[in-house]
Amino acid sequence: MNVPMLDLAVQDAPLMGELQQALLKVAGTGRYIRGPVLTAFEQAFAARVGVAHAVGVASGTDALELSLQALDIGAGDEVITSAFTFFATAEVICQRGAIPIFVDIDPVTYALDPAAVAQAITPRTRALLPVHLFGHAADMHALGALAEQYGLAVIEDCAQAFGASLDGRQVGSFGDTGAFSFYPSKTLGAWGDGGLITTDSDEVAERLRRLGNHGQEAGYRYVEVARNSRLDDLQAAVLAVKLRHADTAARARQAIASRYAERLADVAITLPATLPGHVHGWNYFTVLTEERDAVVAGLRERGIGCGVYYATPLHRQPVFEAQHGKRSLPVTESVAARCLSLPIFPGLSEAAVDVVADALACIRHRGSLRRAASSASTSASSTCLKSR
Repeated sequence: MNVPMLDLAVQDAPLMGELQQALLKVAGTGRYIRGPVLTAFEQAFAARVGVAHAVGVASGTDALELSLQALDIGAGDEVITSAFTFFATAEVICQRGAIPIFVDIDPVTYALDPAAVAQAITPRTRALLPVHLFGHAADMHALGALAEQYGLAVIEDCAQAFGASLDGRQVGSFGDTGAFSFYPSKTLGAWGDGGLITTDSDEVAERLRRLGNHGQEAGYRYVEVARNSRLDDLQAAVLAVKLRHADTAARARQAIASRYAERLADVAITLPATLPGHVHGWNYFTVLTEERDAVVAGLRERGIGCGVYYATPLHRQPVFEAQHGKRSLPVTESVAARCLSLPIFPGLSEAAVDVVADALACIRHRGSLRRAASSASTSASSTCLKSR
């Protein structure tokens, strides 16, 4: 059985009729930009996250950069963030003329280590940018306390974490802003690019709406240099349908994660953990394994999709290495060398999960036998062949 890393057609199939009707409804209004469908979606999203405002923008990247701009983070300011994340997290800091300061991650959550953050704060530090990676929230209580102590802004990178929560509070409700991505592969995915920013501040929300519309106030009056960054009503219509079914999708992801955990409990890998008080969003099911590249090759040979997020941490990327490459981030580098993400999406069958788990168990077992040069390798190989 071939198992894809992601199958959006299978994932969206149960909602297809409702999605099509939602798009036709927008077409009937003739309002595609900043229309009533977008407004309704923003209100529903804000209510779900538990914040006063939600502002739709063109992408998750724009959500991060516009958040920094709205909070007046600019040239020469230091922003503490993770090197174990997608490039956009640091890219937007540089686009603002600010300086990313990479610190190490927690070995369980893969999010910012508050102790490392505390050591990195300087008089030039203006903001913290924690990443809720793979769907597990960062320690926002500890990070929030540091931000309050030092007078820092907090921008939450929620791109992979819609639906995640900490002590009953949704991600995106802890910081000054929360930046969400609606890229199709996310737990709440559009049919194209899209993003959104959450905030409890009336002032920040008003400025964000202006920044996404060329810095324009009413009557073609421009008060600052900004950009065009808008979530259109067609994407909002798709997202509104999926938002109504988000709890069902979350239960499906949780069931898959639980089945993986059960089937892989005795395999020589490190399973993802969910700390007490947390609800995991399960954008990715990421394990740690030795000989990661060989395991990836073995899975792909069997027709099983998998992903590596992120093999090269940002401080080792060419664009940052000259300035940050000597920084010691031992947990980040250890996790980056061993991380492997397995398929997890609504519509993935139990049989498919079992195929992935059996293949991973077989590959890891055979690798252990080779290293030990055990006489049991022949019987193990025959067992693996049967499981294929």
